[in-house]
Amino acid sequence: MCIINIMDYKTDEKKMKVALEQANLAFDKNEVPVGAAIFDSNNNLICANHNRREVDNNPTAHAEILVLQEAAQILGSWRLENTTLAVTLEPDAMCAGAIVIARIKKLIYGAANLKAGAAYSLYNIPQDARLNHHVDIKDNILSHESEAILSSFFDSKR
Repeated sequence: MCIINIMDYKTDEKKMKVALEQANLAFDKNEVPVGAAIFDSNNNLICANHNRREVDNNPTAHAEILVLQEAAQILGSWRLENTTLAVTLEPDAMCAGAIVIARIKKLIYGAANLKAGAAYSLYNIPQDARLNHHVDIKDNILSHESEAILSSFFDSKR
């Protein structure tokens, strides 16, 4: 799902709600329920997506990677400067690296990823001083909602 939506998502919470909607779609498709959305500098939604590893049989089809690819196509540039990425779960190393490479300005996320998080929990790739680009990070945005959908999904697997 990727279209520029001219609607103002001024708060981080409004942005995260879009990502949570995507996480619910992932849940319904039996995917780990992680959703992501990317917004331009005017707080307009560029695109949103969710994990698609099972559906696409692709180990790299994480929500973050998918929206970075889609936004680059829409904007006609791999440099996604002055954008905000909202994701329901703290990105892992692959996604955190891609966020830096794409030149994302701000990352907001919901739940901490204590087993694989690379935007604070285990590593902090987006703010590593040795890299040429640094990302502003705001965590714990609607974290209870993000944690609840993940818990529900994994509880259903036990």
